[in-house]
Amino acid sequence: MDLDAIQQIFFQECEEGLAGMEGAFAALRSEQYDAETINGIFRAVHSIKGGAGAFGHERLQAYTHQYETLLDLLRSGALTLTPALTNLIVAAFDMLADHVAAARDSGESPDDAVMLARLIAAASGEEAAAPAPAAPAAGADEIAFTPAPISLGDDFDDLMAMLGDVAPAAETADAAAGAAAGPQDWLVTFKPTPNALDNGGEPLLLLRELVRMGGRVQSCDTSALPPLASIDPEVAYLAWTIAVPASVDEDDIRSVFEFTDGCAVTLARGAPAPVTVAEPELEPVGPTPTIAAAPAAPIATVAPAPAPAASAAPAATAPAPKPAPPAPVVASVVAPAPTAVAQTIRVDLDKLDRLVNLVGELVITQAMLAQRLSENNMAGISELTDLDHLTRELQESTMAIRAQPMKTVFSRVPRIIRELEGETGKRVRLDIEGEMTEVDKTVVERIGEPLTHLIRNAVDHGLETTEERIAAGKPAEGVVTLSAAHHSGRIVITVSDDGRGIDRARVRAKAIERGIILPDAVLSDEEVDNLIFAPGFSTAATVSNISGRGVGMDVVRKNVQALGGRIGIQSKFGSGSSFSLSLPLTLAVVDGMIVTVGDQTFVIPLSHIVESLRPTDGAVTAIGVDGSVLDVRGSYVPIYPVAEQLGLGGGERDPANAVLIVVEADHGQAALLVDSIQDQRQVVVKSLEANYQAINGLAGATILGDGRVALIIDVDALTAHRVRTPRPMLAHAA
Repeated sequence: MDLDAIQQIFFQECEEGLAGMEGAFAALRSEQYDAETINGIFRAVHSIKGGAGAFGHERLQAYTHQYETLLDLLRSGALTLTPALTNLIVAAFDMLADHVAAARDSGESPDDAVMLARLIAAASGEEAAAPAPAAPAAGADEIAFTPAPISLGDDFDDLMAMLGDVAPAAETADAAAGAAAGPQDWLVTFKPTPNALDNGGEPLLLLRELVRMGGRVQSCDTSALPPLASIDPEVAYLAWTIAVPASVDEDDIRSVFEFTDGCAVTLARGAPAPVTVAEPELEPVGPTPTIAAAPAAPIATVAPAPAPAASAAPAATAPAPKPAPPAPVVASVVAPAPTAVAQTIRVDLDKLDRLVNLVGELVITQAMLAQRLSENNMAGISELTDLDHLTRELQESTMAIRAQPMKTVFSRVPRIIRELEGETGKRVRLDIEGEMTEVDKTVVERIGEPLTHLIRNAVDHGLETTEERIAAGKPAEGVVTLSAAHHSGRIVITVSDDGRGIDRARVRAKAIERGIILPDAVLSDEEVDNLIFAPGFSTAATVSNISGRGVGMDVVRKNVQALGGRIGIQSKFGSGSSFSLSLPLTLAVVDGMIVTVGDQTFVIPLSHIVESLRPTDGAVTAIGVDGSVLDVRGSYVPIYPVAEQLGLGGGERDPANAVLIVVEADHGQAALLVDSIQDQRQVVVKSLEANYQAINGLAGATILGDGRVALIIDVDALTAHRVRTPRPMLAHAA
């Protein structure tokens, strides 16, 4: 794998980390978070920083370093999370996303000077709370002087932090007491063996990782350090004791030393008795002592030493002897216990698409085989049934591989809302529902742009200003709701707001002004609402960065239709609007009922079908000139002859001589009138747009087991309007 491919994996991990951070910010804003929430944000930023340094993205690395510093102070408790600080780290996240995008696209890095200054100022809150320096002596000139912080580089700063306090004990007693480990903190005693550097080991890297977990160096054992003249640069002499916060998981600490074979490590809870490292005494002057290489030692877990029992009062004649502290209980661990971690593998999407296509072809071949065996009276053999079950299970498993939660799309919306709040001055609350609803990856990838347009339209056009809302008796804060749910084998994504709704009179006037409709056109409310999807239509008074050019809603409709979906509008003037995107759940294989209409064969998706029946006497009632309804257990549903709706010359029109299939559509239940039912089978969807052209009322095509091409009916589109005159549009189809 070349470097570019590895870098692409890094950017994919960045996107995953940013999505996870966005979810954590929602918990922060709702004040439903814990220490792990902050730790998760920190780990994501830390991972991005590491990858940025590895691939030479210096601006990204420098920015994440300062961001990481502030988060480290938060997770260690040095800073308290306040609403203002929450807003800062969320704003810093937006800048981080811009940095990642610039690095990925080889674009110009964003100007982060102001944000860096804010991060540095917030991080210095700990220093501002520290005791002020002593007042100058009497008579001294009172000159206010604040030295600027000086950094000698990350490596030098980390090195000084890891070396700990090596001054005489008398001089550091107070400092050590202030940095003492808490009763539940982890104490890690880390001693590299003398030959730890032979195989490229670097103790400072291990210590740096512990420090980044929030660890604090308690002491540095220098007892094995020879005089300066005798130091061998290839021998390790020092040992450290580091206090790691109790919130850090034990497995995370063990993982730091997982691939290390040149150190002895002891892991303890609380503040046990000091660990003494036995080393030969060194002469003040002389050659470097010969130290035998010690084998790699496993990490040992040390239980806290029990507190000694209170001793009786000492006798007056002689002091009581001081009891020796009990030895700590040490349990050797051969290897860290395995943790249940979800195993994942990254697969190129082209390979996955090829697998899906092959499964689709397998479904077609299996259908042809079943058809051939049925014609030869061999349809009942058990092996054919087993093959059918295995093919279906393989298809469902393959579709599940492509399924992704809508959370990957919804996670981008909070930032869009924040940007729109800044540009419009409106106050907006975002409510998200059904973010874990799973859909095909193709839908996830291509629905982002339509959703962005709908969100911007809801905030800019839908929601009123704060003053207008208060005057109308509404809360000052507008609400935008984003939801996703499964419905009748489709995914329905809804964007709604509690704003002003669609002003149909104004929409109609704008459409006439732009020549979209004639002044005397008679339109229903639904048809007026759909005028906003016309190319070039906009009701914005001025052109801005948000809207006004009349291209946004047109793009929404085209993108949704390209996915085999449709968009619906519900609006009440003064109360708000709701836009619903209805999309196919999968784009490859569906279960369908094969029906005959005249000399044509069609497939009705099984997810829409409620029941099929032959009407009894009196079940069908005529309405108007050519309309009729079906009585289904006291409920009346309209009847739609498929031949008439699709403009076919043949086909049955009389319900008494046909089969009625009751379906669930966007506009409620309806009954499709067909000549007969042939079979129920799993079919592979082939796109009409890619191979022919889009046809209203049809969702695609498929190949049946006997090799014939059958058209798949789009139930929602077919039942949207009643066709009054035949349309010979399918004379040459199938």
